[in-house]
Amino acid sequence: MADETSQESQTAAEKRGKSSTERIFGDDVISHGYTGVPNILVRAQSRLGISTTQFNIIVQLLSYWIDPTRPPFPPKRDLAQRMSITQQTLRINIKALEDKGYISRVQQKTAAGDYGSNIYRLEGLVTKIRELVRDFDEERKERRHSRTQTETPNARRSARRKTKPGEMGEP
Repeated sequence: MADETSQESQTAAEKRGKSSTERIFGDDVISHGYTGVPNILVRAQSRLGISTTQFNIIVQLLSYWIDPTRPPFPPKRDLAQRMSITQQTLRINIKALEDKGYISRVQQKTAAGDYGSNIYRLEGLVTKIRELVRDFDEERKERRHSRTQTETPNARRSARRKTKPGEMGEP
């Protein structure tokens, strides 16, 4: 019986330690890795002027960016295949992201002197997302304030009902 209790509590402790992503998708899925995409990027897609194809390109590049000190360098062929688009469509959209300052490309050369895959630097995108934090903090503050304003009148009304006849409820 003691073993049963320790197993139950161990399982509960393990569940508490899992992220929401792990709890949603399960260990088998997460064992293959996952890509972190900031909610600000998701919510500000339109504000940033990023098309759905460009957003997908960014997410694909983020999936290759494992080490912050090593920018991703996937072959265009692989990116295009993952997204079911042509390499030309990929190039056009990467160029658009580059023109917006979100991505910069550095051409790699192989040891033999041939051209290798591009290195994709996303510092421009990271900087822009960080600049949006204040806007999103302000929006969150306004939502919280609105929520308290809509909740407070009901609380006041309930408090007034609890007072005895002839007594004044607090404003």
